[in-house]
Amino acid sequence: MRAVVIHAEKDLRVDNVAVGEPGPLQVRVKIEAGGICGSDLHYYLHGGFGTIRVREPLILGHEIAGRVESVGSEVTRVKVGDRVAVNPSRACGHCRYCQMGQQQHCTDMLFYGSAMRFPHVQGGFREMLVVEERQAVKVADHVTAAEAAFAEPLAVCLHAAKRAGPLLGKRVLVTGSGPIGILAIVAAKAAGAAEIVATDVVDGPLPTALKMGATHAINTMAEPDRLKAEYGAEKGAFDVMFEASGNQHALTGAFDVVRSGGTIVQIGVGGNFTLPMNVVVAKEFDLRGSFRFHEEFDWAVAMIGSRTIDLSPLLTATIPVERAIEAFDLAADKSRAMKVQLAFG
Repeated sequence: MRAVVIHAEKDLRVDNVAVGEPGPLQVRVKIEAGGICGSDLHYYLHGGFGTIRVREPLILGHEIAGRVESVGSEVTRVKVGDRVAVNPSRACGHCRYCQMGQQQHCTDMLFYGSAMRFPHVQGGFREMLVVEERQAVKVADHVTAAEAAFAEPLAVCLHAAKRAGPLLGKRVLVTGSGPIGILAIVAAKAAGAAEIVATDVVDGPLPTALKMGATHAINTMAEPDRLKAEYGAEKGAFDVMFEASGNQHALTGAFDVVRSGGTIVQIGVGGNFTLPMNVVVAKEFDLRGSFRFHEEFDWAVAMIGSRTIDLSPLLTATIPVERAIEAFDLAADKSRAMKVQLAFG
């Protein structure tokens, strides 16, 4: 079968790899759609990120959905023909974090398409994928593969919203209006936020931010003083900030507009930051990290199936797997693309 494999920086290939057979509690999924994520782009453009480097050929992809092609003898959760979103997290279930219900911190996590461990954990950008039964989450009959493939990034943002605490009636700032920032807007709106302001350094994604639930959108590069002018009075207006750009200046640049005692949830990853700790201390910010998800994956699938949200404005293009390099180049061009998906089969 065909798979999208990164061999080194800018060395992306569509290779033939073996098709596995499902064990008693496993499911073989015919992959139909796969969304290209920021981490996939880091592997493609830079061969990794930080100290994490590609050391062997790695099948990319963890935003995936398809149909059940065959099941093991003891599988009861899904049947052949079911469309499923694939949860890319395979926690061990035994370590202390799994036992505490914090599976996203599993000490023996296998997360698809990741070079964090060696041998690497191969990903889901392939025509067939064998997964554990618990990873195959059935979606509603009317949900398309393209929609189902959004379950993973939406789960990331639902977890971030949970990390923020109650959002009902709150004023929320989202910095960085890429796919994760937009989905953070969706999550905050669903949780009852009264006002959501989205920012970015380019105009391109801001109309989408407004369409997906932001009440206001600001280009902080074009209008560097507007955010503070409108929201900086009385030590800041925002109760909660979601930082989705992974940029230090986006984080610290918003310290003037997050109120004293406010909560800052860092979703974006951008390397080492230098923070003015005197401001963090003086304003008593509650600075929280947000990493992956667990039960939120099932929440995301249910949310997509309920039709309470329409994620179609986020999908820029769907490109056949044989044109994977074209798809990755488009996804890397933020002036032209929000979310690019690969089509398999």
